[in-house]
Amino acid sequence: MANSDKGKERRKFMRLDFITPLAFKVCKKKTLSKILEGYTANISQGGILCNIAERVSKGDILWLSFDKGTLSICADIDRQSLIYQNGVIGKVVRIEPKGSKNFSVGIQFITREEKNISNIFPKIHFMKEEATFEREEV
Repeated sequence: MANSDKGKERRKFMRLDFITPLAFKVCKKKTLSKILEGYTANISQGGILCNIAERVSKGDILWLSFDKGTLSICADIDRQSLIYQNGVIGKVVRIEPKGSKNFSVGIQFITREEKNISNIFPKIHFMKEEATFEREEV
């Protein structure tokens, strides 16, 4: 029996091509102090596809900072997503190698209404610790 869903679009939101520089942090104690860079490839209200050189794992929580002012779709992202220090919090849901040292990474934005949001806060807690530490050093 053939799969009738093959070829159908299963995404909840329409994706727009959107290429812009991206800064991000992986929300882990050993990597949080590093601001990493990459590029966005496309975006929707529910997530973003990025091209990065750093290896991340499925399920990692990322803080993402990119030029949200150029797209009207980003107003919806700001209203619905978890925003922290002018960045969007997202979860890695897909990773595909793109060449020898680059990865195409699908990130789902974490919404404020998410049922399991309590498991996110221990991971972004490190971000709060880091911000406090930086203020103390100044």
